[in-house]
Amino acid sequence: MPSLKNIALVGASGSIGEILLTALIEAQEFKITVLSRTSSIATFPPGVTVRKSDFTHTDLREALTDQDALISAVGATGFADQKTLINAAIDARVSRFIPSEFSADSQNDAVLALLPLFAQKTEVIEYLRSKEKDITWTGIACSGLFDWGIANSFLSYDIASRTATTWDSGDKKFTLTNQKQLGKALASVLRTPNATANQYLYISSVETTQNEILEALQRATGSNWTVQHTTTNAEVREGTAKLQKGDFSGALALVRATAFGDVAGLESNYARDKSLANELLGLEEENVDETIRRVVREAGHD
Repeated sequence: MPSLKNIALVGASGSIGEILLTALIEAQEFKITVLSRTSSIATFPPGVTVRKSDFTHTDLREALTDQDALISAVGATGFADQKTLINAAIDARVSRFIPSEFSADSQNDAVLALLPLFAQKTEVIEYLRSKEKDITWTGIACSGLFDWGIANSFLSYDIASRTATTWDSGDKKFTLTNQKQLGKALASVLRTPNATANQYLYISSVETTQNEILEALQRATGSNWTVQHTTTNAEVREGTAKLQKGDFSGALALVRATAFGDVAGLESNYARDKSLANELLGLEEENVDETIRRVVREAGHD
């Protein structure tokens, strides 16, 4: 199968979608079509074809005609709807479907226990496996996004205030992935469709700990930080309680738990617990200190 060139992307205006779209544009080798809902007011860079859709099967099939691959970057509310995308892609004879993974491992039972919503992702992978005679697929698990999560404080490090929250001892090892590394992985999957067909791939930029990240931040900012300590049990309990009350912010702590949490069977250190696809995809190992220095510099807080 030759390199996939005509690429459709759903969810391009979301946080992950923007990262993926930027990577596809920067690769300068793909013809990109963004599928956007008719009601959407999102705008996209020049050179990107925008196809408005009502997301019915008939309209999606028409929109996907002549596309080589369909990438789904839908958020939590759209996980279950991906089967509609898959069915339309099959009818339009799309070669590859890349589901909305790009996060923690949806194939891991401990992750699913923390984030039951991810069971919808698991069902999508199972559905794709059942359709392999009709369409190929590739899942990409990257754990948390490192530079993105430091820059916007999602990982509980706040550069502006020099404050951090550390779970348990802070010495548990896990892997994280930088934004550009995720984008490079996606582009590589599209370039090497035979080698990546019908696989669930694990990638990473760094193998690290919370304490190592904190020390790198203190070096990069030249100051001591104020550290608040918490535990896996406290964070999971509070996050779950919030979700049960309809407060979606609780899910954020549970997503962090998939990397930071001291949970049996979590397997969040992909470098040790999984077979990394970095070599297959041509991804180089990155450096914690270099990443932190770049993020601090870009934030203007060095």
